[in-house]
Order: sequence, then C-alpha cells, then structure tokens
Amino acid sequence: MRFSPAGDPGTPDARSATRYLVWLAGRHPFIFGSGLALGVIWMLAQALVPAVLGRAVEAGLAQRDPDALVRWSLALLGLGLVQAVAGILRHRCAVHNWLGAAYRTVQVTVDATNRLGAALPRRVAAGEVVSIGTADIEHIGGAIDITARGVGSVVGIVTVAVILLSASQPLGLVVVFGVPLLMALVALLIRPLHRQQAAYRDSTGRLTARAADIVSGLRVLRGVGGEPVLSERYRQRSQALRADGLRVARVESLLQAAQILLPGVFVVLVTWLGARFALRGEITAGELVSFYGYTAFLVSPLRNLTEAADKLTRGHVAARRVVRLLRLAPEFTDPANPVPVPAGPGELADVRSGLVLRPGRLTALATATPQDAVEIADRLGRYADGDVTLHGVPLRDLALATVRERILVADNDAQLFSGVLRTELDPHDRAGPGAVEAALAAASATDIVEALPGGLDGEVAERGREFSGGQRQRLRLARALVADPETLILVEPTSAVDAHTEARIAERLGPARRGRTTLVCTTSPLVLGHADHVVFVEDGKVVAEGRHEELLAGEPRYAATVSREEDR
Repeated sequence: MRFSPAGDPGTPDARSATRYLVWLAGRHPFIFGSGLALGVIWMLAQALVPAVLGRAVEAGLAQRDPDALVRWSLALLGLGLVQAVAGILRHRCAVHNWLGAAYRTVQVTVDATNRLGAALPRRVAAGEVVSIGTADIEHIGGAIDITARGVGSVVGIVTVAVILLSASQPLGLVVVFGVPLLMALVALLIRPLHRQQAAYRDSTGRLTARAADIVSGLRVLRGVGGEPVLSERYRQRSQALRADGLRVARVESLLQAAQILLPGVFVVLVTWLGARFALRGEITAGELVSFYGYTAFLVSPLRNLTEAADKLTRGHVAARRVVRLLRLAPEFTDPANPVPVPAGPGELADVRSGLVLRPGRLTALATATPQDAVEIADRLGRYADGDVTLHGVPLRDLALATVRERILVADNDAQLFSGVLRTELDPHDRAGPGAVEAALAAASATDIVEALPGGLDGEVAERGREFSGGQRQRLRLARALVADPETLILVEPTSAVDAHTEARIAERLGPARRGRTTLVCTTSPLVLGHADHVVFVEDGKVVAEGRHEELLAGEPRYAATVSREEDR
C-alpha cells in the first residue's frame, strides 16, 4: 500500500509529516493498538503500587491486622506480576512497531526511487537517499516506538492526579498544574531542537552526497591532481557538519538535563508538602508512604514524556525528509487510456531528428555533436519527451511498462551492482547458460569471466570496482545483449575499450542481434563499418544516411567527424 502525501511536490509541511507517521502506525493496527493498551496497563500497574503499599502499611502494620497485611501483600504481588507481563508484551509490541515503521519506510523509499527511475539522479542527491536509509529510519521507528510508553505515561499521571486529589487537594493540584508546567518548560527546548535537527539533517545529506561523488570519481581526481582540493572542501563541509552537530548536542544536553532535574524538583516538592501535611496530622502515615511512592513513580512517566517529545521531534524531522522524496513525481506516467501496440518488430521513428529505425536492422548513428546522440537515444527510449512513434503509435500514448519492455537504452551511466555475476548479467533468470555465454562472447567479455574467481558464480563488488572501465563497459554490453529486447539502443558501447577489442565487438554485434532492431550511437569507424545502415546527424537533424563507405566518399561532414575519431 502506497502513502500518497497531499500538497505540492517538494514542499512537505508539518501536517504531511504527521500524516506519514500516522499512516505508518496504521499499517499494523492490531500490534500498534495492543502496544498502546499494554503500555497503559503497564503504567497503571505501577501507578497503583503506592496506593496498595499505603493500604498495607495503614491496615496491616498500623492497625496490626495480619489478614489485611496478607491481602494487600497479595494484591501487591498481583500488581507486580501484571506489570511484569504487560511490560514484556509492551516491549515486544514496541520493537515490532519500531521495525515495522523503519522497514516500511525503506519499502516506500525504494518504491519512490523505482517510480522516479532515470529521473532520480537529477532530482535527488545520492546522499539524501542514503541518509533516509541509515539515520531517518531509526528516528521514524523511534517515534512510533515511544507512543506506547508516552500514552501509558499520560494515563499514569492522570491516575495519580485523581488519587492525590481525592486524598489531598493541595497535593493533587500540585500534580495537576505541575505536570503541564514541566511539559511547557520542555516544549521551550523542543522548538530550537527541531530547528537544529533539521539543519543537521540537511548538512548530513549534503556531506554524504559529496562523499559519494568523491568516492565514485576518486580515480579521475587523482589523475588530474584534484584530490587535495576536493579533500579540503570535504574537510570544510565536515567541520560545518560538526558545528551543526554541536548545536544539536547543546540543546539535547539541556533536554537530557531537564529530564532529570525537573522531575527531581517535582518529587522533592511533593514529598516536602506530604511530610508537612503528615506532621500536621492532615494525612496518615500510610498516606504519606503512598504519596512518597507516587512522587517516586512520577519520575518515570515524566521522563518518558520528555523522551517522547525528543523522539517525536526527531521522527517528525525525518518524516518530512521522507515525504519530500515521496512527493517527487516521475517525469513520465502512463496515459489515462494506454493505446495497444501491434506485436512484433516495427519501425521506431523520431520525428524531430528524422531518424527511422527499420525492424531487424543494425543501424549506426553518427553525430557531429555527442549530445545530439544522447538526446535522440533518450527520446527513443522515452526518457525525454518527444514525437517518437513505434508501429506508427506515439510512445506517449503507450503504457510506460510496454515501452520499457520493448525498447532498452543502454548507456555508460548504467551501473554494475554487487552480487553474483550470473545474476548481474541475467537478473530475471530468464536466459539459459548458452544465451549468457553467447552474450559474453559477443561483448568480448569471456576473458573477464575466466579471470574472475568463481567465473559466472563469482562475486562482483559494489559498482564492479574490481574491473577496469573497459571491462565494466563490456559487461554492461553483455547484460544488454542477455536482455534481448525487441529494440536495443547502445550509446557509445565501445568508447573505453582498445581497438582490437572494439573490432571484435563490432564484428560480433550484428550476428548476436540478428533479426532484432539495434541502434548504436558511435563515431567509431570500426563499428560504423559493420553496420547495415548508417545515419549522420548534424544540429539534431538527419543530413545523410547510407553505408559507411558511401558516406565517407560522398559526405564531407561525415568524413570529418569520423576522421576525428580515427585521429584519436
């Protein structure tokens, strides 16, 4: 079930964050409700212990009644058992609620990133998503976890106030007015804490994003001598984050001190008043014991309430970050009434550039400007809006899942993930061993598998960092060939490999894709020479097409573009 926050995308408000926390609590209503009920029972059992203890002193000891002492002692034992059982079950429910809220947040976050798809890197920094999956889920889980103890503490305080009012109005009024006053003092710290935590969370996301950028580009940074510069910038951001953390810690330390000092002052006040009343004979010895027990008991619920204020504040800040991500809408959505498209290969045409891909043909696209090739590939794969048709049907009228199933765009921004190489190449486990091996051979990547311990069953590290740039490119090409889509669009698939490897790939690519529609965006003469058809684009428009040799002889602009590639 998906959470749908109301409001404008990218501008979450306090109500949206609150609604998200309520939505999480409602995912497991029985467990959440049971936790609240057990929290109340657990706290009530503690609240009644002083009353029973006072009756035992008054009726059993003061009046020397052994039977009454036994009865009240058994009642005290019963309250202890109820408290123990309710406390254990409440804690179990609380842990369940914590884990449920945390991992439900992971689920909706992953769902949101999947919906955003290729737009995710352009809309959200990597550090933002990482911070949600590390810090925010803990705070959100804590906010759901504390509710049982918080509600139980409120009920316990109300119960004690009623008991004290019935026994001594002055002491009862101290509780009735003292507890709200204490919470008001705590609230003075909550607002600056909320603000400082939000600033700290923003700084954490930015620093995590910068760290991810540095790690991913470390090899390039070292190559151009930029490592000291980026290191110094990271150090400056890290010190800024440290300063934000110290500001948060300063307010939190005051809040932690208030959790001990304010309830302690309250206990001293009630105990002092109770002792004075006992000396004046206004209350009995048993009532004095009960009053002292009440004041000692109130320390726990008051600390629970201040802890609840802290955790709910943290959870609210984290929930606002999650809601901000959930509110991001994907660039493309399914039309209201998707149009069916005929089965089988069909012409894929880009109206803006004039490019037409004939079914079952290996077409090469050479452009004077590399950006033109990227823009055309994005339009053909519906990663950018444009007038593109498949079988004469506009792509914008098709269901997005249909487009993704029939058209695959493979560029050099694709990543390798950690895990078994066989699963990396065939994540859906649809291709047989022969298909995977054929794809590896076509991508000239067999040697990579042979050198990897375990072969196809070997482990790939994160982002395939154990492979060189050319090896990663060949593995990405093999993965695209294993997918075997109806239309495959490859963007510079051989830009990072040597000439001999490129020649083998160019020779094998056509036979590997026989009967399928393939577009290769490249200016490499080795690949262009093996294409069935070559299209040359300048200023975003098709200006010439034909065989590679024909264009070299008859189109000077094409020859100039290709010769620059040969000169490299």
